[in-house]
Amino acid sequence: MLILQRKAGESLLIGDEIEVTVLSVDAGRVRLAIQAPKAVPILRSELKIAAEVNREAAGEEESPLALLDVLRDAGGN
Repeated sequence: MLILQRKAGESLLIGDEIEVTVLSVDAGRVRLAIQAPKAVPILRSELKIAAEVNREAAGEEESPLALLDVLRDAGGN
């Protein structure tokens, strides 16, 4: 894992086609702008986790309330 420090307005490049720019840092939250080709999927990690849980649940008999608990845990609430 590469760890970088960037200030608002600064950016970093991933390969030749992806640019991540720090828009702002306020009250512990960072706003990022990501410029990438349309063919590159960009997902928040909690959405990827929810999709995996959904795929697993499709093959199992899991109650909807249990799935909601997993989503709440993944969202940090």
